[in-house]
Amino acid sequence: MTTAQTPELDVQPTPLALLLLGREADPKSERGVECPGDLPSPSDPDLVERARAAKARLGDKVFVLGHHYQRDEVIQFADVTGDSFKLARDAAARPEAEYIVFCGVHFMAESADILTSDDQKVVLPDLAAGCSMADMATAEQVAECWDVLTEAGIAEQVVPVSYMNSSADIKAFTGKHGGTICTSSNAKRALDWAFEQGEKVLFLPDQHLGRNTAVRDMGMSLDDCVVYNPHKPNGGLTAEELRAAKMILWRGHCSVHGRFSLDSVNDVRARIPDVNVLVHPECKHEVVAAADYVGSTEYIIKALEAAPAGSKWAIGTELNLVRRLANRFAPEGKEIVFLDKTVCFCSTMNRIDLPHLVWALESLADGNLVNRIEVDKETEAFAKLALERMLALP
Repeated sequence: MTTAQTPELDVQPTPLALLLLGREADPKSERGVECPGDLPSPSDPDLVERARAAKARLGDKVFVLGHHYQRDEVIQFADVTGDSFKLARDAAARPEAEYIVFCGVHFMAESADILTSDDQKVVLPDLAAGCSMADMATAEQVAECWDVLTEAGIAEQVVPVSYMNSSADIKAFTGKHGGTICTSSNAKRALDWAFEQGEKVLFLPDQHLGRNTAVRDMGMSLDDCVVYNPHKPNGGLTAEELRAAKMILWRGHCSVHGRFSLDSVNDVRARIPDVNVLVHPECKHEVVAAADYVGSTEYIIKALEAAPAGSKWAIGTELNLVRRLANRFAPEGKEIVFLDKTVCFCSTMNRIDLPHLVWALESLADGNLVNRIEVDKETEAFAKLALERMLALP
């Protein structure tokens, strides 16, 4: 067998290609790729003890936050667990903690920095822990969208409502344009408020939460909703379509919750008689419509806590949490399974592993501030304005 010789091609990699290869960083994106310093080996048998020792050395100077979707190996070191907004508020309630180590993703650490004092420093153990959903709406794209709405003559009627799962830039845009932030728990309240302020809503960046809330919880029709695609001219919509719509949904989604399908629901019902299907509102509309129960992460946890012994549940949310809940409630005779047959972790959330946590804690204990997440003052001011509007919701 011979090998054909080919001449070398003078090809220059694009910035996107370099980013995907992990050789560049995009400061305007949720994604980060750098991790300075030497990480301990994942096979180091002393990692757990090293994490404990470093945390003990820091004492009250450090407060570790653990999102529900984190690995068990990381969550064991969290001082508090919860969803992104709860954790950010918990951090703000601990002003004596000089360091906030956020075991979550980038936008969550940004929210913690916005809500904590200037004296507190927020650390993300791995800067590559971004959020694909948050990445789907950049400041430049949203500004261009607003220009499209202005040209259609409707911008003055539109109130932006941005999901908590968005970058600080998008939260700031929302605050600057008279809008508010929402969580998956209070999305209906946020939309009720928004429609008291204007005739239309621009919902960023998760189309599914916006659509499900409008249709399932507020009685709108699917025809009241249009999807703005930032990768198409004018969002792929005509001025007439924009003028007719009540909900202008950004074309974004969660890569985890978007995997669940109607087939997943039908399959689990066929396999497990009398199963209760409980899904997150970031799932597609047809999945939410076919489910028995729909709610936020906190709702899912409380529903399972209140469930009777012997009940059966198929959960449509991130696998780390589902597995943890299955183990927790197994002694009570509750059968809890993942909605889909395919294993599906949140890949970016899982970047926060024990080696990164150990490296971050040991660095801080040695007096070296690493991987600080810091939002500039102007962005922080407008983002905080949007968050304060949410906190003031009835």
